[in-house]
Amino acid sequence: MKILLTGATGFIGSAFARIALARGHEVAGLILPTEKVPAALAEAPHFTAIRGSLQNLPWNEIAAYQPKTCVHAAWITTPGVYLESPENYKFLEHSVEFLRNVRERGTKHIVALGTCIEYRITDAALSETHTPIDPTTVYSRCKNELRLKLEEEATHDSFRLCWARVFYPYGPGEHPSRLCSSILARLTQGEKVVLKTPQSTKDYIFIEDLAEALLTVTEKRFEGTINLGTGVGVSVREIARTLSAMLGREHLVDEAQETAVDPLGYVVADASRIRGLGWKPAHTLEQGLRALMTSRNAAGSQG
Repeated sequence: MKILLTGATGFIGSAFARIALARGHEVAGLILPTEKVPAALAEAPHFTAIRGSLQNLPWNEIAAYQPKTCVHAAWITTPGVYLESPENYKFLEHSVEFLRNVRERGTKHIVALGTCIEYRITDAALSETHTPIDPTTVYSRCKNELRLKLEEEATHDSFRLCWARVFYPYGPGEHPSRLCSSILARLTQGEKVVLKTPQSTKDYIFIEDLAEALLTVTEKRFEGTINLGTGVGVSVREIARTLSAMLGREHLVDEAQETAVDPLGYVVADASRIRGLGWKPAHTLEQGLRALMTSRNAAGSQG
């Protein structure tokens, strides 16, 4: 299958590209003119780098490539910034126009990445069919607005839309400020880690498992909304204790005397729909965290 991929150098996009190429697909990845093509992709015979941005693309080149599916992963995701960044509005605007242009050139299956925090957060698993939509950040509102626009256009433009709501990916290649990497860095340096929201529970999905789930919906040409999560909740406390045990530094983990309440305290997927397609996670939490640790050590030794 020929796949057009945006965000090809990002955390999710690059993992998806590697797995899709290994599965025998052809991938044309959108890469900014200022970005370097990752070595793993540059060396792949079936990877094509398309230079440009969502609002400025060589459309003749894309039309000639004739992608069967477009996987739209490009968006702002910088930790501590992305939730309320005004850049979200630009990505919304450019995404609508970009995907419209893709469809006009013959691509009739669109897989777009949404977010789990489009849902109203409660203490129950989040379901595609039963949980109300109630986005509360600029990021989640813009993602949801894109979904609504695409669903409206799909009713009269005859294309298949898969809206894939991503939960909490982690693993090699993640931003150093993300939870798992930040805890790992502090423990490695012998610093005390004080947990402010130890009971906060999220659906953490190892990056390779997420890429496999995304490839599953792409290969099956899935249509509709679908959660990309494991269905298993993991607390901040469990992550910190697992990492500290691996390092033999359990004494460095403590909890604040007065813990805070996380407004997103329980964000776990109802994963029955993605599991119904034959997907299941291949990594336990410990295996995923160990892979993260190994990659960090390897990067440190090279530096």
